[in-house]
Amino acid sequence: MAPEQRLRARPAHTPGPTFLSYTPNGKKLITVGLNNAIRVFETGSDAEPANIDDCQESNTAVAAANDFFVTGSEDGTVCKYSLETNTLEGILVRCTLPVRDVALSSDGNWAAVASDELVVKVVNTKDMSLVMYLRNQTRPVKHVSFDQSGSHLAASCSDGQVYIYSLSSEQPKLVKKIDGLVKSLETDSEASSRLIWHPDGRAFAAPTPTRDIQVMSTTDWERQRVFSSGHTNDITAAAWSHNGGLLATAGADRKLILWDTKSQQILKRYDDARATILALAWHPTENMLSYTNNDGELFIHTDFVPSKDLPILRKTLQPAPFIHDPLAETSENARRPPTNGVKNGVPNRHVRRGTPDSLDEIMGADGESELGDFIEDDDGAGYAEQVNGHGKRTNGHLDALDIPSGKRRAAYGTWQPQVHPPFQAGSTPWRGNRKYLCLNLTGFVWTVDQETHHTVTVEFYDREYHRDFHFTDPFLYDKACLNENGTLFSCPPSDKHPAMIYYRPHETWTTRTDWRTQLPAGETITAISLSDSFVVVTTSANYVRVYTLFGVPYRVHRQKSSPTVTCASWRDYVLTVGNGAVGADGTTRLLYTIENVKRDDVCQSEDVVALTEGAELRSVFFSEDG
Repeated sequence: MAPEQRLRARPAHTPGPTFLSYTPNGKKLITVGLNNAIRVFETGSDAEPANIDDCQESNTAVAAANDFFVTGSEDGTVCKYSLETNTLEGILVRCTLPVRDVALSSDGNWAAVASDELVVKVVNTKDMSLVMYLRNQTRPVKHVSFDQSGSHLAASCSDGQVYIYSLSSEQPKLVKKIDGLVKSLETDSEASSRLIWHPDGRAFAAPTPTRDIQVMSTTDWERQRVFSSGHTNDITAAAWSHNGGLLATAGADRKLILWDTKSQQILKRYDDARATILALAWHPTENMLSYTNNDGELFIHTDFVPSKDLPILRKTLQPAPFIHDPLAETSENARRPPTNGVKNGVPNRHVRRGTPDSLDEIMGADGESELGDFIEDDDGAGYAEQVNGHGKRTNGHLDALDIPSGKRRAAYGTWQPQVHPPFQAGSTPWRGNRKYLCLNLTGFVWTVDQETHHTVTVEFYDREYHRDFHFTDPFLYDKACLNENGTLFSCPPSDKHPAMIYYRPHETWTTRTDWRTQLPAGETITAISLSDSFVVVTTSANYVRVYTLFGVPYRVHRQKSSPTVTCASWRDYVLTVGNGAVGADGTTRLLYTIENVKRDDVCQSEDVVALTEGAELRSVFFSEDG
């Protein structure tokens, strides 16, 4: 095993806080520090960096585009420099108090400036007369950061508040104010409260007061996965890799840690930092991490990711670490496009054997060998027939099909109808680690994902008639129904058990007779409903299973319209909805059936659900009196 490389410090500036930034193309690295010099390093070169001496002293921040960069200093000046000539182009904006951070939008058109003033300034880098002012903060802002699109800006305030602004209009708009996510810090503190946006744009991460990295969704502002138990002191810097698959963090404990985004596990821990790291920057394309510390030094860490974890860095864009990723939750009834040709796992068919008394059998192998080379394609004219591995003629002599090229060609072979996905009436999607399984006029059922198990809570509006209850759920129930008699739950199949339903009657003066039953292997529950008489379950195998309130199977039949979408029930009546025929627009028409299961009477059979074009069914229910 080769010994680990020993990093060599590059004294970039005089001892003191030092910061850095890569250009988006990764060709240059810019560092700033306490002295009145800016250094521009060429990536992959051991030559001396270019020096820019015409600059301010005590620079506290830097942000780079491909052809220019901006810096902020303690005298309140924000300057713009050219990377082509390594000269000062001009002063973008001035502040009356020290500048603490600067950030550039992805297109390089806007620069955000955080200072000890209460106002964040967003100035146009091409026309400095265009300035937007963000005034909602009550304390100075320590960090600012743009998202990948440049339409949102996060400002981390020194009082522990985080402000998210939308810059898509002429007047900035406050989208969200987040409290308790980051720690209250002085603007000149070495600890960090910077928000780092994940490259997929759906979430961001921030250091917490408990020395962890908390991920938060930008769609519902719910807290997601946590990178925990890595540092023993405040976190001073953090950065995602270019594909979002890895996370690097540094702390005041002088530790540099490499994390796996998907599992939130530590891949590598570096304990050889000589001083506190204040800034981290991944190279946009290479396996390289650069960082600066509070002693004026620059470190360029080549081969930062170990070889065993390098495939993670080479992947395409990776998703943010959600507890329940909306993009990963696909329908169990999704129809896969058919696969032409030989399928994986199925052995190829051998050449067809000859029939008795056939010409090949009579002449034998000798006759075949004598005539096999009678026709030779000596000049490559193509008149000799070619056979494939199955002994069949190929279609090489046919003209090519006139099919459009590019993306439209793929559409010809992969077209499939748009099928309405199944849903559970009265439930909500996951928001962070919480979800409402059922919500109606009786009460509501909600669950919390604790990673190893769920915790389920059932609450009633009329607490004089029913008592709330709470229990630990090892089966991970994902659907529920609630009425005056009891609560019905269902869970998806797992490695330990098949799909199950669980019915729990409410407290009575008699013995409570709750029950649990399993479905056949291979079936997944798509929807459930509960009435005063029956329990109804629709499955991915397009079965409608009806049980009594005591768990006795009462009826099972195959639904005509499939895949199933949802169901509802009232007393002895059951309503089921499924996908029907495909319309001219490529979407399926929803069909519903209403039947009385006790009398075995069909009231309505395969009637069309009257939806307008482009509309989607969200809920199905009976009124109180049916």
